[in-house]
Amino acid sequence: MTQRTRGELKYEGKAKRVYATDHEHEYIVAYKDDATAFNGVKKAQIGGKGAINNAITAHLFPQLEQAGVPTHFLEKLSDTEQRVRAVTIIPVEVIVRNVAAGSFSKRLGIEEGTPLSRPVVEYCYKSDALGDPLINTDTAVALGWATPAQLTRIRELALQVQAFLVPYFAARGVRLIDFKLEFGTTADGEVVLADEISPDTCRFWDAQTSEKLDKDRFRRDLGGVEDAYSEMLRRVTQDVEESKSREVE
Repeated sequence: MTQRTRGELKYEGKAKRVYATDHEHEYIVAYKDDATAFNGVKKAQIGGKGAINNAITAHLFPQLEQAGVPTHFLEKLSDTEQRVRAVTIIPVEVIVRNVAAGSFSKRLGIEEGTPLSRPVVEYCYKSDALGDPLINTDTAVALGWATPAQLTRIRELALQVQAFLVPYFAARGVRLIDFKLEFGTTADGEVVLADEISPDTCRFWDAQTSEKLDKDRFRRDLGGVEDAYSEMLRRVTQDVEESKSREVE
């Protein structure tokens, strides 16, 4: 494990704090147990959430790297901290939808759970104050939030992430309904996947029962939030081949 000295707080979001380090091009990300919904209107603490989301992200990001998706992740430092490459976040959040759910269903009047014939990629302006409004790529370019080349690369990487994650979760009995990604640029201008992949940023449904195993349990007051997050950590990190062997026995 690489030793890094935590420096000044660079940024604090709803779920994480980002600190400078004694290395110019590296940060430390500290995950929090804070839970928010509806852009911070609903707030609570979910015991162990920070550690679970850190563990899931630290498990998935190296595999995405191997699958050809560059990320900011370097290593897990502790239960709630990880070392990452320093990036400048592009203020354009990307949502990839495989099944109609949440705001997509409400906005378009489509029944939640309706499969989509192809992945739908949507873009939002990263602004809690404005409620992360939907935008298109022309808006992002016109307002200087991203270049055309960056947006092309972001879409390409988002679909690569989707192509990796859908079968990964399917093998673990989970339907990946939709998910949100954030990207950043490194000091040399490379676009890389940043932020996290977790029950905070994805909709996960049990493949057999459609039970929700994500933040919707908090948003919709369904209860069992801690159990759902713990179950997702168990499934993400389980050895699928070993699990299949036990089933055969």
